[in-house]
Amino acid sequence: MLIPCIDLQGGQAVQLVRGRKRELAVSDVFGLLEKFKSYAWLHLIDLDSAIGTGDNNALTRELCMQARKRYKLKVRVGGGVRTAARAQKIAEWGADQIIIGSAVFREGKINTAFLNQLTKKVAPNQVVVALDAARGHVTIHGWRRKLTLRPEDVMSQLEPFCAAFLCTDVDREGTMTGANLSWFRELRAATAHPIIAAGGIKTRHEIRALEKIGMDAAVGMAVYKNRLR
Repeated sequence: MLIPCIDLQGGQAVQLVRGRKRELAVSDVFGLLEKFKSYAWLHLIDLDSAIGTGDNNALTRELCMQARKRYKLKVRVGGGVRTAARAQKIAEWGADQIIIGSAVFREGKINTAFLNQLTKKVAPNQVVVALDAARGHVTIHGWRRKLTLRPEDVMSQLEPFCAAFLCTDVDREGTMTGANLSWFRELRAATAHPIIAAGGIKTRHEIRALEKIGMDAAVGMAVYKNRLR
């Protein structure tokens, strides 16, 4: 299944290359809901919150509500969700699932204390853990800080706290250079949980290949540039 993404920065929907260079921006953010209305799921990511340069709370909330009520889309919301209270608030917006990334780790290790707090506020079936990786290692805080941990080594420990994993190949994100299928196969072997793959995906052939190994595909740049073939 293809899942379109709306990444928010400064009130606009943007697409970044490797989380740094802005490649394009769309000011008519609500128009994207119309564009994506035929899909089953939508990802809303607040990049400003993820990086720590501000937030798009009001916009994210309104997009989430309209996507669900007007277009009947299921919505995952993420970006800068670093407390259990914020995760609970996002759930109250109507988000079907909340994506948690940086807060899952503390001092280079799994933050079990936070995850236990989280399960008291939000049910594990509402949580998706983001395991973004640069050169094979988990990267956090808007992809600005790299850990020594590898996604495949922590998945089993994180399974009790979430319903699925969102795994982004940061090295290919926004490049449309093709999905790293060998890496995604390694991840598939490491967990029985559902995995959403992201990073570099540019063809429907790749989406079908991911489907064959049991993964959905979150796609940004190729969809925005109408380059998905």
